[in-house]
Amino acid sequence: MQQRYVGSTGLQVSRFGLGLMTWGTTTDEHEAREQLVAFLDAGGTLLDTALAYGDGASEELLGSLLGDVVPREDVVLATKAGFGERRGEWVYDASRGALLRGLDTSLRRLGTDHVDLWQVHVWDSGTPLEETLGALDAAVSSGRARYVGISNYTGWQTAQAATWQRAVPGRTPIASTQMEYSLVNRRIEREVLPAAEALGLGVLPYSPLGKGVLTGKYRTGIPASSRGASDRASVVEAYLDDDSRGIVESVVRAAEGLGWSPLEVALSWVRDAPGVTAPILGARTGAQLKAALGAEAKVLPPEIRAALDDVSGSAT
Repeated sequence: MQQRYVGSTGLQVSRFGLGLMTWGTTTDEHEAREQLVAFLDAGGTLLDTALAYGDGASEELLGSLLGDVVPREDVVLATKAGFGERRGEWVYDASRGALLRGLDTSLRRLGTDHVDLWQVHVWDSGTPLEETLGALDAAVSSGRARYVGISNYTGWQTAQAATWQRAVPGRTPIASTQMEYSLVNRRIEREVLPAAEALGLGVLPYSPLGKGVLTGKYRTGIPASSRGASDRASVVEAYLDDDSRGIVESVVRAAEGLGWSPLEVALSWVRDAPGVTAPILGARTGAQLKAALGAEAKVLPPEIRAALDDVSGSAT
């Protein structure tokens, strides 16, 4: 798998990342091990988890596999803090205390003394931005994080955070932003991508398959084993409207013409979109991940990319 630099930093990652949101919940230890082996065998290095994933189960499961399946130094370990469940409610807390406590918890679960990329999971309007960013500086200066990033920040929030860190020598620059991006959701092209390009941030898209819709599996209904049939169905419903159906049909036709799967078409489009460093692949099973990794060797013909750009314009 090819490697790419994260924005204007010296950090290199594989051009696909492995997302671990389902690890420890719908992805058990056996499947997680299978995923990790397949990802590493394909040349992948970027592993992305979060303090909140599975209420800690994701980080703990990854920690149990580090050193066993793969040496710690052979992967780029990324996690997030600032979002989680407290007394049964989801809360945003990017205060200095909460972030640094979260980082220490992540390091303990992962069984390591540092992460390669530590990200603020969400924007917290209740905490001054300079306090949040000060926690990132503290994490790097203490050696607990090598690089820092943000996630789910709007365009102006991205620009403000990155500019603040550039304003005074000695602050830690923002290396990356993680945002949802796919053919059925191109909204980050309005402001986030231009801000990231102007300020030297790498972009790590999550949900590059539009919650699974771009695989084509929802074309004739909702499969019983899919996310759309679960208690998280609402996250899929947003991409089952007429505009999204038209985009999916175009992806399917492109795949048929190329002899690819719709999944490979959709992932290739995101991976090679301007400004993108590495889409995050989220798979529940090893088989799903292996199918997604087939996109590594694929490059969309320019005329197909242009046609998909045109038909998905409504998603911007």
